[in-house]
Amino acid sequence: MCLNDNRFILSQIDYNYSGCDETECFNVCYGLDKNFLFGCGVSIASILINNPQEKLAFHVFTDYFSTDFREEFEMLAKKYKTRIFIYLINGDTLKTLPSTRSWSYAIYFRFIIADYFSDKLDRILYLDADIVCKGSIQELIDFNFDPDDIGAVVAEGDEKWWKRRAEHLSTPGLVDGYFNSGFLLIQPPVWAAQRISSNAIELLNDQEITKKITHFDQDVLNILLTGKIKFIDRKFNTQYSINYELKDITVNPVRNSTVLVHYIGPTKPWHSWGDYPVSSFFYQAKDASPWQNTKLFEPQNTVQSRYAAKHFLKQKKFTQAFLCWGKYYAYKAKAIIK
Repeated sequence: MCLNDNRFILSQIDYNYSGCDETECFNVCYGLDKNFLFGCGVSIASILINNPQEKLAFHVFTDYFSTDFREEFEMLAKKYKTRIFIYLINGDTLKTLPSTRSWSYAIYFRFIIADYFSDKLDRILYLDADIVCKGSIQELIDFNFDPDDIGAVVAEGDEKWWKRRAEHLSTPGLVDGYFNSGFLLIQPPVWAAQRISSNAIELLNDQEITKKITHFDQDVLNILLTGKIKFIDRKFNTQYSINYELKDITVNPVRNSTVLVHYIGPTKPWHSWGDYPVSSFFYQAKDASPWQNTKLFEPQNTVQSRYAAKHFLKQKKFTQAFLCWGKYYAYKAKAIIK
């Protein structure tokens, strides 16, 4: 299946306040559902405020885009004199692929993105919407690919984790590195020439493969891209779960040299209970964006309510913790009644 056709792009909006063609820019792409649009807007703002001299264009692939978001994304493009494309996606054919409450079928939009640009751009940077920039991306703009490189990635975990992934996924090459798919600096023409998107979907429809995979798109991309990518410094995808803050001992990997902070896990910096120093990079970008007055999200289900209660207790916000425990039990009771 080729994902570069009109079945997947229903409509397109071009907020062009830069006066530049996208071929003259460094292009940053996102694929997401409505739950991540707020985070995506702030992520874009974070890149812009930390890279004011760069020619940038942003591409947001989503299955939802309300009137409010139309106005806010246009305000963002206008404020920073940049260019933002919005693509409304029809992803129905992807809904049969493995997903969970935490990982919706939108994780597969990155396949559509890579194929879409295969005949348009030589390179793109794909980012998850829960990544925030705190430094210069000049090294990524200037990155030198070998002609046959599909992309550049950042390793996840350590050598023990790579070995376990290699054994579990029956892919020996992963002992040399297993990457996180939230950051992908890729050459779309090379990606398409090797049919990465269509091969990934074939694997995701193979029951023998789906019995093994636990990280869905990330696992299949690691299988397919082994030996075809370059690993770059972790400063470009420094992963941190805000839920680590609930542990007695927390080692924060975010350093002065960190360029991109990836807020992995169920608690995001746009959640009201995620108020920790590590979230400051998100708050700074939010304050410099059209979402500066947008309230942080309150818990909307049992999982969020439970984490919110624990975090508020950790933060000694006892009233909020009590209210969230109440929400938690109310959601539980509602689920039982249904």
